[in-house]
Amino acid sequence: MQAEIITIGDEILIGQVVDTNSAWIAQKLNSVGIRVKQITSVSDDKEHILTALKEAHQRADIILITGGLGPTKDDITKKTLAEYFGVGLVENKAALANVEAIFRRIRGTLTELLEVNKLQAMVPENCEVILNRNGTAPGMWFNYDGRVYMSMPGVPHEMMYMMEEAVIPKLKAAFSLPHIIHHTILTAGEGESYLAEKIKDIEESLPSYIKLAYLPKLGQVRLRLSGYGGDGAALQKEIDQFAARITERVGKSVVAQEDIPIEKAILNFMAERELTLSTAESCTGGYISHLITQHPGSSKVFFGGAVSYSYELKESILGVKNETLWQYGAVSEQTVTEMVEGALMNFKSDYAIAVTGIAGPDGGTPEKPVGTVWIGVANKEKTVTKKFLFGNKRQQNIERTAIAALNMLNILLKELK
Repeated sequence: MQAEIITIGDEILIGQVVDTNSAWIAQKLNSVGIRVKQITSVSDDKEHILTALKEAHQRADIILITGGLGPTKDDITKKTLAEYFGVGLVENKAALANVEAIFRRIRGTLTELLEVNKLQAMVPENCEVILNRNGTAPGMWFNYDGRVYMSMPGVPHEMMYMMEEAVIPKLKAAFSLPHIIHHTILTAGEGESYLAEKIKDIEESLPSYIKLAYLPKLGQVRLRLSGYGGDGAALQKEIDQFAARITERVGKSVVAQEDIPIEKAILNFMAERELTLSTAESCTGGYISHLITQHPGSSKVFFGGAVSYSYELKESILGVKNETLWQYGAVSEQTVTEMVEGALMNFKSDYAIAVTGIAGPDGGTPEKPVGTVWIGVANKEKTVTKKFLFGNKRQQNIERTAIAALNMLNILLKELK
């Protein structure tokens, strides 16, 4: 079963608004066995919309449309849909009552509606109205020439409620949908091509209804197994078997068996074992702490840390020796060792991370070029340090350093019995 998503609005095409609707809709469709064939964004232009609808009809069984349903003149989706289907617009009493209820809820009483508000209840005469409990623009369901068209508001929270409460149940009732099962293996520290070579024989043995996708990101690769079939239990068992083979082959690079960020996987692992963590950051400027603390419940694990750019703070907060800094420099194995061990001792956590480096774009030397980074991770029994040489892009260096540090911590945590 193939679907196409069409988002309508000039604001998307000029970059004023980021299209988060399509990604969310695609996830929801995929979870019930509907594959998205294409995502299309079009302007608030009648001919552009008509062309998109005609082309989608050739590609997809289900066409989901968002945007252009507001009460102002630039919102032309309803009129364009009516023209596409060759029908007129009629007032829908249930939609009008919903508009009145929305205004009564907002104002506390119902005053005279503006004509532009009443026009929200005008819909193409061949549609089934899907009431919008969170806004005035109704959703519209069309059965046309063997296809389903569904037009929804572009406001994300209005669209989301409509999808979950009405559209997904109607799609499940209208079609016999297959099972789609995904299994994601999060890896870090090894490149996409190296992973592909390691598991080449496993990938080649996959049946036609199970696919393996490589999803690289700075310092990380997600391996996603996707299976399609009628017997959900049998398909799940088969995917689990392939996932187990890949996990065993990849070994220490595996961080998690679910589609979550590396820091969340580490937080989950440490929280289950009541372990604590602190950080000592120089070149990342608190980015590692940000990654950790963006997740609810991080306080169960994360004590806090220091952002210590200067020599003085490295000495006073972390206990780095003055002679170490002047003899070896801030970006050195000796300094990062004292930073991570100082964080461990002074912040009294079970584990610590320390990073020091030259993020760029300036500050490099022939001996220590931009992108040189030292990372240390430690617990009370062991300290591990490693030198990295990234590139000359500041933001990428910060992100790569954070992911590399978290991966080193993950490996050290795996040594727990």
